[in-house]
Amino acid sequence: MSQRRISGLIAAALLLAASPLAAQERPRDGRMPLVPHRAVYDLALTSSTGSRTVESAQGRIAFDFSGDACDGYALKYRQVTQLQSGEAGERTSDMASATFESADGRELRFRIENRGDGTASTVDGDAERRQNGDLQVNLRQPERDKFVANGPVIFPTAHIQTLIDAAKAGQTSLSVRVFDGSDDGRKVYDTLAVIGRRIEPGASAAVEEAARHESLTRTARWPVTLSYFSPGSGERTPVYVISFELYENGVSRALRLDYGEFALKGDLTAYEPTGTGECRK
Repeated sequence: MSQRRISGLIAAALLLAASPLAAQERPRDGRMPLVPHRAVYDLALTSSTGSRTVESAQGRIAFDFSGDACDGYALKYRQVTQLQSGEAGERTSDMASATFESADGRELRFRIENRGDGTASTVDGDAERRQNGDLQVNLRQPERDKFVANGPVIFPTAHIQTLIDAAKAGQTSLSVRVFDGSDDGRKVYDTLAVIGRRIEPGASAAVEEAARHESLTRTARWPVTLSYFSPGSGERTPVYVISFELYENGVSRALRLDYGEFALKGDLTAYEPTGTGECRK
């Protein structure tokens, strides 16, 4: 799987009730708002296998999440990664995305730009969930196109809220279908999240300096391993796996990005809450 596609999935996963439809509602009593914030993750190589060994890697993720459950959510995301190997030399990839998801979880606007290895591509479009649950996608780039994906599908912010609700309810796994507009804008992925035991607020001092912000030290979190699968039936190998610790307010730390032949870790090096997430209306 290409690193560009994985970058798109990381953006969706970082954003991430038992029912996928629960995220369409206004926040229920007892639900912590997703906090608007800026975060920076520094990337480094943790392992490399296979015939095309990556000898070193570095990079950075910049993440800017804003909005609330009344006005909707916007995300600006950028990931730049540099890989060095004896066989392929140095490779650099640069992925930037901007999305807006409506408050009711029914509409998604997306624009994703990829550059690297002498190539460039753009995916631009919007998607809307119909009353019957089907997904209507309208693409403007890379070429004008329309298609419908059948069955229940949710968007990234609804996914993360649904995942938090499942963790709070004591569920150890969650399976939903997700559309985020990445790759060529034509794919809906099956996802499986495995949720670990709740980590109580302030339970561990072994976190990055940026994660010692007061708004995080007083917030519970859960270890999550999130796998993406191409649609199908029976046993399937995930096309991508990302692991992270997910806070109840939607922030993530301790990233591990598995590209198959190599894996990167992402340390939270900067964190700044930029709002409360409470509805202004």
